[in-house]
Amino acid sequence: MIKTQSTSLKGEALYNKIRHDFIGLDTEYLLANGKKTRRVYFDSTASTLMMGPALRTAEQFLKHYSNTHSEMHFGAKISTQTYNWVHQKVLDFVKADSKEYTCFFTGSGVTSGMNRMARVFGQIRPDKNIILISIMEHHSNDLPHRKHGGQVVHIPLDTHDSNLGCVNLQLLEKYLSQYKEKVSYVSVTGISNVTGIFNPMNKIASLAHKYGTHVIVDAAQMASHAPIKMSGHNDSSHDIDSLIFSGHKTYAPGSPGVVIARKSILSATDPDEVGGGMVDRVYENSYVVKSKFPDREEAGTQNILGAIILGASIEILDQIGMDYILKKDLAMTNELMAKMIGIPDMVIYGDTDTVTCPRAASISFNIVNMDHGLVAAILNDYYNIAVRNECFCAHPYVEKMLEQTHANQIKGIKNLDNPWHIEPWMGMVRVSLGLYNTREDLNYFANALNDIVNKKDWFKNKYKINENGEYIHVEFRFSGEDYFNLSSIVEEEIKR
Repeated sequence: MIKTQSTSLKGEALYNKIRHDFIGLDTEYLLANGKKTRRVYFDSTASTLMMGPALRTAEQFLKHYSNTHSEMHFGAKISTQTYNWVHQKVLDFVKADSKEYTCFFTGSGVTSGMNRMARVFGQIRPDKNIILISIMEHHSNDLPHRKHGGQVVHIPLDTHDSNLGCVNLQLLEKYLSQYKEKVSYVSVTGISNVTGIFNPMNKIASLAHKYGTHVIVDAAQMASHAPIKMSGHNDSSHDIDSLIFSGHKTYAPGSPGVVIARKSILSATDPDEVGGGMVDRVYENSYVVKSKFPDREEAGTQNILGAIILGASIEILDQIGMDYILKKDLAMTNELMAKMIGIPDMVIYGDTDTVTCPRAASISFNIVNMDHGLVAAILNDYYNIAVRNECFCAHPYVEKMLEQTHANQIKGIKNLDNPWHIEPWMGMVRVSLGLYNTREDLNYFANALNDIVNKKDWFKNKYKINENGEYIHVEFRFSGEDYFNLSSIVEEEIKR
């Protein structure tokens, strides 16, 4: 076991120190108005910035880098021991009992892990072909179940003043009762990547277990914003069977996706991936899969360096305290929501009552009579504010909410096979927060939105739409090579 030293800073003190230590916070770009300013990064729901200490930890590790699965030389000992420590760190981070659960790394986000778990349940429960998911799911927690699990049935959401909220528990129980023995499992997101709305995942688990099925939680957004407790509840029915999250959304870009699952579930079927490291013996015509976790689930050489970065990041999050992080996150999101609600022509999607329907980090919106792509382009080109737009890989959820503001246009779509960019109105703008965002960032963003609302026509005349549905400035041009050119940087490094 790797020895850890307790940091002198914890909680609020560590939070205040770390939030200024991320790679790329000081990056500057030249804007359409001729000014050069620091970017404000509001795209953390897609991918967070790299935590400085995590990167520096990885640089220290590289001095000892070696492959794992051996302790026959010093570097291999360090790599193997550290890699194993990260697995245990993940289990501790999500409060999963290591006697019952294992953790393994796969892919670069939730998608690979969700495909793995969908195949597992498809193999061990072939007689059950109904998967219950919510309408708010990201494609990574929808399409794998359609392909490997069977028939996906979407659980409706609570509605307050016609706005969509979290999963409706009464309707979930109704569906569980209706489909009974046909339900293979329930799979829901902990926090929506579109609206930031929470789902009560442990209550959902309890309902699923009441009806003899399992639950998977997509924690891609939740892992970096809220505490997670997979096991150890007074009522064990609240325990989660499997949970998956993304390292690149947890301040560790370049790290792998993470799957935590009950060993008993994984043991009921063979691993998907085969190769070195996951077998005990290989014969000419057969092989013997290891019974040891997580080795049996991690064929070949894994993303060792990425796992180290992830381990460092969640160690720091743990030292700050996820309860404290959630408290700060909710306060920032509520403050931003209040500012946005006060801006004319602002349409915010999903339930905006954060008392009955808490949100963390993400808010999706539109401005009346302005396409989402235009608003996102203006925020970037004139204010150096990085946001995301379109459907955020959650088409059914976004389209459901767009019915509030674009009902006639949705009814008028004649060709359902058209890609979304053919309809430039079909989408939203999403602002999403990370540990590094400040109240000054929120004020700057709100002022930018007010400017856009007050100068709609002026901004519209500055853009045209290209054949891909993208809004392009008629005068201003940005070239990424002016800021980062891979071959040139390599050449400079060679010359040093």
